[in-house]
Amino acid sequence: MSDTHIASAFDRDLETIQALIMKMGGLVEKAILDAATSMETRDEELAEQVRAGDQAIDDLEEQINEEAARVIALRAPTAIDLRVILTVMKIAGNLERIGDYAKNMAKRTTVLSQMAPINGSSAALRRMAREVERMLRSALDAYIQRDADLAHDVVQRDHDVDQMYNALFREFLTFMMEDPRNITPCMHLHFIAKNTERMGDHVTSIAEQVIYLVTGEMPEDPRPKQDRTSTDPNVAPDT
Repeated sequence: MSDTHIASAFDRDLETIQALIMKMGGLVEKAILDAATSMETRDEELAEQVRAGDQAIDDLEEQINEEAARVIALRAPTAIDLRVILTVMKIAGNLERIGDYAKNMAKRTTVLSQMAPINGSSAALRRMAREVERMLRSALDAYIQRDADLAHDVVQRDHDVDQMYNALFREFLTFMMEDPRNITPCMHLHFIAKNTERMGDHVTSIAEQVIYLVTGEMPEDPRPKQDRTSTDPNVAPDT
């Protein structure tokens, strides 16, 4: 088999995998927005659609990993091509985790719909989720376009998500101190906010993988994390 034929076959395999990544990314983007909308509008049916749709996201990750393993076994890719495949697998893993967080958000919609609303919090959480969805779209664009500058921009934008989270955290504490009846709904809302902040972290990881793919090096500067609550003993750990 000629080198040209092998290269052509690899390119076709990579196009297939990239198409799966973009499909998976589209499903995850929709899951983020639908989960946030279901929470704000208390739409339990939409929340259930998000929960049920997570299986399709999981299936795509499995399919991507199987395709990637097949390509590695059959094509014996060069170091550069192997970097592409490994990057795809890591992106798929991050997308799967973001989908899980969207599902977790949707799970709490049913509980919150039975409680008195906390003024303005649902809309603020939806804005935060919307920013994460925009970041994800940009990160996937950066991957397709091999645009390290756009990927760097996504990494920097995680700062905004952290700031939104910190503001919500302080707001929830205020509500809980003002009225003990707010404690339970605010705890649920805080978990949603924390899950959304974690989504931003995984989007940032995707952007960092794009930078590695394009430049061959991971970003040297530590990402500008602004989450001030991670060492607070009153904050439940991520699950």
